[in-house]
Amino acid sequence: MPVLSEALKEKIKSYFPRYPSKQAVTLPALHLVQDELRCVPLEAIREIADLLDLSPAEVHDTMSFYGIFRDEQHKLGKRRLWVCRGLACALRGGEEVLASVCEKLKVAPGGTSEDGKITVEFAECIGVCEGAPAVLIDDSGRPDVTLDKVDALLTELRA
Repeated sequence: MPVLSEALKEKIKSYFPRYPSKQAVTLPALHLVQDELRCVPLEAIREIADLLDLSPAEVHDTMSFYGIFRDEQHKLGKRRLWVCRGLACALRGGEEVLASVCEKLKVAPGGTSEDGKITVEFAECIGVCEGAPAVLIDDSGRPDVTLDKVDALLTELRA
């Protein structure tokens, strides 16, 4: 039974003209699938490979090279919260923010809250150094997330 909807397959195919080869669409395809399914199931790897004229092993190699893609045993929560541990953020309390978030959600970095709403991860740098400590919520950077703002941030993400 197919995992990818026809709409998602069409969205992947829409990337073909933007790249020099179908193989070059591997990363965008993985991102599209994970954004929709919150993981990249094994069957999705096969379906992506069929669309891109690749072997499933080639798609899996790309997926496993990057630490951002999740398999079906490690699905993402509805929201993904990256806490920056880069030098600027570390010096301004980023490590403490990460520890507080993990404590309040009762997860280790890489884990997802029990309600399935928030996956917490750390990043070495998210490029928001001028607003350290900073976090990345899904794809959006948020500066100045100090310890006193953690509760409000988690309330926002749970909503």
